[in-house]
Amino acid sequence: MTGSIKSQRLSNPDNDNRVISAWESVMNGHSPAPNALRRLINDSWRRCLDARIDPVHLHPPSVLEDNQLLILQQRHSELVTASQPVMMMARDFLAETGSVMILTDPEGVILSIEGDPRGLDAAASIQLTTGYNWNELRTGTNAIGTALMTGQAVQVHAAEHFCSGVREWTCTAAIIRDPYDGQTLGAIDISGLKHTFSPHSLALVATTASRIESALAKRELRFRYQLLEQSVARFSGSNDGIIICDRRGRPIKLNEQVNSALLAQNIKLDLNKSESLFSLDLNQISNVHPTQKPEWLQDDWIEPVINEGERIGTVLTIPSPIRSNKPEAPSRQLSAHRSDKPTEDRGFNQIIGQSPPLKKAIEKAQLLAKTNVPVLIHGETGVGKENFVRGMHQANDTETADKRPFVALNCGGLTPDLLASELFGYCEGAFTGARKGGMIGKVEAANGGTLFLDEIGEMPLDLQPHFLRVLEEGEIYRIGENKPRKINFKLITATNRDLQEEVSQGRFRMDLYYRISVTSIHIPVLREIKEDIPILVDYFLGILEHKYGYGSKKINPETLKILDEYNWPGNIRELRNTIENMYLMSQSNDLLPADIPEQILSTIRKIDIPSTYATSMPDTGLLQQAELISIEKALALHHGNMTLTAKHLGIAKSTLYMKIKKYGIETKIAQIRNEPI
Repeated sequence: MTGSIKSQRLSNPDNDNRVISAWESVMNGHSPAPNALRRLINDSWRRCLDARIDPVHLHPPSVLEDNQLLILQQRHSELVTASQPVMMMARDFLAETGSVMILTDPEGVILSIEGDPRGLDAAASIQLTTGYNWNELRTGTNAIGTALMTGQAVQVHAAEHFCSGVREWTCTAAIIRDPYDGQTLGAIDISGLKHTFSPHSLALVATTASRIESALAKRELRFRYQLLEQSVARFSGSNDGIIICDRRGRPIKLNEQVNSALLAQNIKLDLNKSESLFSLDLNQISNVHPTQKPEWLQDDWIEPVINEGERIGTVLTIPSPIRSNKPEAPSRQLSAHRSDKPTEDRGFNQIIGQSPPLKKAIEKAQLLAKTNVPVLIHGETGVGKENFVRGMHQANDTETADKRPFVALNCGGLTPDLLASELFGYCEGAFTGARKGGMIGKVEAANGGTLFLDEIGEMPLDLQPHFLRVLEEGEIYRIGENKPRKINFKLITATNRDLQEEVSQGRFRMDLYYRISVTSIHIPVLREIKEDIPILVDYFLGILEHKYGYGSKKINPETLKILDEYNWPGNIRELRNTIENMYLMSQSNDLLPADIPEQILSTIRKIDIPSTYATSMPDTGLLQQAELISIEKALALHHGNMTLTAKHLGIAKSTLYMKIKKYGIETKIAQIRNEPI
C-alpha cells in the first residue's frame, strides 16, 4: 500500500514517451492506454478537460495588481512570516541548481518566490512569479494546483503537465496546513527546468511544509500562553460569566458562572462548537466575507487582550444577575485638574497628576480644544496621548460631544494600500475583494467630529500628498470614485518622532508638516513628572479594587521609593500594568518591594531595601536581597510546597532549588512546613 501511494506522488522521467503518447490519445478524444499514467495525473487531466483548458496554448495565469497583491500578502501575513526563514534559505541551498522555491495561498496565488537567479528569470518567462494564480483549473496540471486540488504532496514532471507550454518544467509541491484545525493555508513548491528533476524534491517540500507548520504552531501556542497569563486573573472574584477566546474567536477557557450567565441573558450558545464565536476572529479584518457579530453580543462585553501592541485574543464578560457588592466607582479617584464648572472640561478629568509640566499641557489642550486648527501632539508611547485627544474632543462642545464622531487610526503597521483604504475608503468594485457596497474611510467617518491620527510620522511618503489635498480642499475621493465628498473635521495628530528631522531627511513632506502642526502640545513623559507617581499609583489601586474586588491595598513607602528609581520607558501605561501585576500577585494588603516585578528590579542598580523586610542572610547585593525576600514570601505562602512556590515565582522548580541552596535557606523550609496553617 505504501509503495502504491508513493508511486502516485513521484514522477518517473523514464516514462516521458509513454506519457506523451497518452496525451496525444487524450487530445484525439481517446482514453490513454492502461497504466500509461499515474492515476493522480489521469484524474487531473480529466478535470482540465472538464474545465475546457486549452492544452496547446498555456492559458496565462490571472495576475493581481500590486495593491491587490499587498492586500493578499497582508491577509496571509502569518503564513508569509512563518515561511520567511526557509524561503531565505532557499537562496542558498537552491543556488546553482536552476530551481526556485514558491509559496502560495490556498487558491494557488504566488505570495513569494526565492532561489537561483537563473531559475527566477526562467520562471518569470512563464508567469511563475508573485501575484500569478497557478490553480489547476486555470493553468492545467501542475504541482501547485494539483497539490491544492488533491490535498497531498505531488510531483509533476515535464510531459505530465496538461498544457504543452510548461512541459519543459518539473515541479514538486506540498500542502501547508493550519496546525490548529487542519485547514489548507497554502502550498510550498520547488520548480525548475526538467533537467533539474530530483526524486528527493518530494521529501524536501514535505519537510519544508512541516517546518512552516511547526513555526505556526509555536506562534499560536505562544499567543495562547500570553493570553491565558494576561486574562486568567479575570476569573477571580467575579460572579459574571467569563469566556476567554483566542485569536480565532474560539473559547479556550470558561469560568463556572458562564452557563448561568448565558441562561439569565436568554442566550443560546453551544460553547462546544468551535465556530460559535467566529465573529471575534481577528483574521477577519481583511476577510472578504467576515462573519457578522451576533445580535446578543454587546460591544461593552468585549475586552480585547493586547500584548506588545498586538491583539492576541478577547475576554467576553457576560453579566450575571447576581452581582458582587463592589462600589460603583473607585474609592480613590484623584484628578489633578478639576474645574468648578460642571461640564466645560469634563474630558480632561481622566488625566491624573498635579505636576507643573502636566498642568501646562492640560491648560494648552483646553485652550486649543475651542479652536478648529490642527493640533500635533508630541509624546512617547504610553504617555496617554489618546486621553488628551478625547479630552479635546469632548471639551470642544460639551452639548454635542457625545453625538459628534470621534475616529482614531494608527498609521503605523499598515501597508500603504491598507492605510489608503482605511483613510479614504473605497467604492464597490474598486479592487478584487472589495466589500459589496464599498467602505467608508476614517476621514469621511469623522465628518462633523474629530479625526485622530496616531503615529502620523509612519504615513508613507507617497500617500502624504493625497492626505494634504484632503486638508486643503475639504473634500475626499473614495478609492475608485470620481465624485468628491465634502468633509469637515477637527484634525489631531500624534507622533513620537522628530518630524522636523524626518522632513530634513526627506521622509516627511514639509508642506504636510506645516499643515498639521499649526499648534502643538508636548505631553511630558513619566520620568519628567515623577512627583505624580504616588497619585497615579493610588488612583490605579482604586480602579483595581473596584475591578477585581480583592479589597483595599496600599503601597509601602519603600516600595514607592524603588518605583521612583525606575526610568519607566513605557511611561504611564507601564506603571499601570506594573501596579496591576503587584495588586494581583501580592498576598497581603501592603505592596512590598518584593512584589515589584523582576524585570523592573533587574534594571535598577541602586535599591535601598530596609532590613525590616530582609531576614538574616549572606552578604548579597540589593537586587539579590529582593529576590531572597520574594522566595521566602512565596515559600511561606505555599507552606513549603516547592512546586507551587516555583509556579508562583514563574521559575522552574530546578531553578528554585538552586536559588535556595545559593542563599543557604534549606533549613527554613522545614520550619515553614512545620508551622500551623
